[in-house]
Amino acid sequence: MNVAERVAKLRSLMSKKNIDAYVVPTADFHQSEYVGEHFKARKFITGFSGSYGTAVITMDDGGLWTDGRYFFQAENELKGSGIHLMKMFVGDTPSIPEYLLANLPEGGAVAFDGRVLSVDEGKEFEAVLCTKNIKIDYEQDFIDAIWEERPPLSEKPAFFLEEKYSGESTASKLARVRKAMEEYGADIHVIASLDDICWLLNVRGDDIEFFPLLLSYAVVTTDSVKLYIDEKKLDERIHEELKKNNVHIRPYNAIYEDIKGLSPDKTALIDPMMMNYALYKSIPCQITEAANPTILMKAMKNPIELENIRKAHIKDGIAVTKFMYWIKTRYDKETITELSSADKLTSLRASQDGYIRDSFEPLCAFADHAAMMHYSPSVESDVQLTSGAFFLNDTGGGYFEGSTDITRTFVLGSVDNQMKKYFTAVVRAMMRLSRAKFLYGCYGYNLDVLARGPIWDLALDYQCGTGHGVGYLGNIHESPSGFRWYVVPSKNEHHRLEEGMVITDEPGIYEDGKFGIRIENEFVVKKGVQNKYGQFMHFETITFAPIDLDGIEPEEMSRDEREWLNSYHKDVYEKIGPHLTEEERKWLKEYTREI
Repeated sequence: MNVAERVAKLRSLMSKKNIDAYVVPTADFHQSEYVGEHFKARKFITGFSGSYGTAVITMDDGGLWTDGRYFFQAENELKGSGIHLMKMFVGDTPSIPEYLLANLPEGGAVAFDGRVLSVDEGKEFEAVLCTKNIKIDYEQDFIDAIWEERPPLSEKPAFFLEEKYSGESTASKLARVRKAMEEYGADIHVIASLDDICWLLNVRGDDIEFFPLLLSYAVVTTDSVKLYIDEKKLDERIHEELKKNNVHIRPYNAIYEDIKGLSPDKTALIDPMMMNYALYKSIPCQITEAANPTILMKAMKNPIELENIRKAHIKDGIAVTKFMYWIKTRYDKETITELSSADKLTSLRASQDGYIRDSFEPLCAFADHAAMMHYSPSVESDVQLTSGAFFLNDTGGGYFEGSTDITRTFVLGSVDNQMKKYFTAVVRAMMRLSRAKFLYGCYGYNLDVLARGPIWDLALDYQCGTGHGVGYLGNIHESPSGFRWYVVPSKNEHHRLEEGMVITDEPGIYEDGKFGIRIENEFVVKKGVQNKYGQFMHFETITFAPIDLDGIEPEEMSRDEREWLNSYHKDVYEKIGPHLTEEERKWLKEYTREI
């Protein structure tokens, strides 16, 4: 079936069930940002392949809500589907509940699978739709009914993350969580988010492509834990560790019935942003709503994690530098495409000790493809790299020592002065945030203007955040830290910057149909001087790979900016150079020269 046929089949089922609108988000049962193949229902029903978006299908209309990262991509992928793009956070675009309120009749009905909608989203539907007595049916998985060859749930094995990598035992983490439960007056803590569970129990898996996570739920009490998971994934080592910490295994889907058996006089701590609506509606006891305590705990990396992460970035820098050398010296001598280049970079990472897998799907975008912020090449879209354009590659590696996320834009051949001006502005934007010194208590939105300044000066902007937290073999986009100039509650990036957080810095410029530029480093939040004015903070850059000097116009930079870039490139040469061949090292010397 093509998309139009799938939508027609969905509408036929809606008609039989007297449903006026069906909602299909991009989610699994755990509110994960990226999902396994089994859960790609929104892609199935719309054809849109981006990582973020929600579809709403009515009997005579269809819309896809997504953010600025995907506008260009969505417009292309939705062609011929009968589903139109709804640009989130732009102009007078209504929210999904507002759209449903305006387009559904009095007393109508909206349905969705409550396991893939968050608590907060479900509550918002309740609050808005009740004004027209619109009924909500959250127990309908219509997509499963029409998806004839739906991929099964993953059955891949899990692995235990030793303390030499995690830096803290499961027992210690559980003790910290139970202390937080006590502070909230909670007897039970229900956790549905995969990265929180994996961090807490020091386990990892392979249930989502690129993300080493396990499909699971956890219910923590004052003296035990119930882990809901497919037990076949667990080896003897994991069983041993779980038993040591009084963790009991239950079937993955058993939580929905088990949770109904909680005593009404108990109090459960839940995170409404990280739990699905159906599970929430099953809880019979008192509920305290707050962010999972593990969110902040895992975001503030411990000394062992930070030591490991720095090692991972050196390994990754070696791979990316070798890749840059390969691209720059061979793109005009042999056939290199977006897909073959992605494969090459993966192979260079795989040659590093401790490599597990890439940390997200490689975004290798040539020329106008790079104008789509999160474009990832496919067999159908793949193009050859040629002269006279930018080549953007946003990639990362997952190592036992941690996860990395780096973007470099390479100049292939000669580009015009405007492209160089824009490239230089992006580099200046990245380094201005990197160099920030600020008082403790600042949030990401206090500092975002530092990065946007050089780009706003050109009357341009990038319609996304400037940076995000990075998990340790978890989610590559990790809350609660990040940089953007406005607050988006659903992004959960509104916590002050804390020592030990690892965050990206990735401003860009994107010209539809022409080119895209992004330069991304990661840094660690660190404490600086403390005096009568308070605790000063700064960032330690931990990403090391050349920034393409072929795109730089030195006269567009201040002396301080040139000095920072020269110092950074000196560090790149000293840290990465010893791991290269003599020919690569000679090339690197030229591409880290002073300007």
